[in-house]
Amino acid sequence: MTMKKKVIIGSRESRLAVIQSEMVQAAIRESSPELEVEILTMKTTGDKILDRTLDQIGGKGLFVKELDRALLEKRTDLSVHSLKDMPMEVKEQLPLVAFSKREDPRDVLVLPEGASEIDFSLPIGCASRRRVLQLKKLYPQASFAPVRGNVQTRLAKLDSGQYSALILAAAGLKRLGLTERISRYFTVDEMIPAAGQGILGLQGRDDLTYEYLEAFHSAEAADAAAAERSFVKILDGGCSSPVAAHAEIDGEELLLRGLYYDEETDGFCTGSLRGNRADAEELGRRLAEQLSMKYQKKAGEDAAGSEERQEQF
Repeated sequence: MTMKKKVIIGSRESRLAVIQSEMVQAAIRESSPELEVEILTMKTTGDKILDRTLDQIGGKGLFVKELDRALLEKRTDLSVHSLKDMPMEVKEQLPLVAFSKREDPRDVLVLPEGASEIDFSLPIGCASRRRVLQLKKLYPQASFAPVRGNVQTRLAKLDSGQYSALILAAAGLKRLGLTERISRYFTVDEMIPAAGQGILGLQGRDDLTYEYLEAFHSAEAADAAAAERSFVKILDGGCSSPVAAHAEIDGEELLLRGLYYDEETDGFCTGSLRGNRADAEELGRRLAEQLSMKYQKKAGEDAAGSEERQEQF
């Protein structure tokens, strides 16, 4: 009797994280039945500290630190992440080795059970600056308050009357079987998603090979992720920055939408760029530079106009 080779997947403890790891586990078992596949769960720092927003406690890296350590210490062979939660820079010895097919990338509005519209006397629960910036245009009369915790915890807070609504990622709700909680889908033009939203990023170790992930890997998602993450990286949109990017692929063409944010003025602008998907990273870089120039030019014109008006006064 031959010994099975074992693959140990590292996962956060939340229900959503485990479901996502189970999706990967099932895919590996199907394509490589000779492998034994186990999931090792762990609580990350980001899961433990729930009374402050991510930018106050160190950003997205807090969701990957423990998983990275497990990989480096060879307690696991693979980590499964929501790609939107991953820092733009990854350790050289812990490369991204596969990307899942993308789930619905849109952001959604979730109302309390039984409600049909937003009660603007209560805040909308939203801990993301990216979302709040864009929501202010859609709901100028709304107020916002941070909400942390896993999806079930947030829904419980919503239904207990603490918030008028929540803004969540469609992908997480769909994977949890909670599609019926979605009250409204925001188009990617109304609300540009976070880079990588809806994609699972699989992180490995540079001393291992991952042929068993070939059937799971989506080349389309990889190209979309390359464009989005390149855009954010150029603008240094790390843990707390509200920079956003979303790529759509049609055949060999890639359409990239981006949101540029200016820290000094607290203003932002959006735009898009089309090109060949083979140039995904370059498209991300070009759009980042274009939007940065567009915003600085507009800010300069606005400042000049303001000075002119003051002189006339």
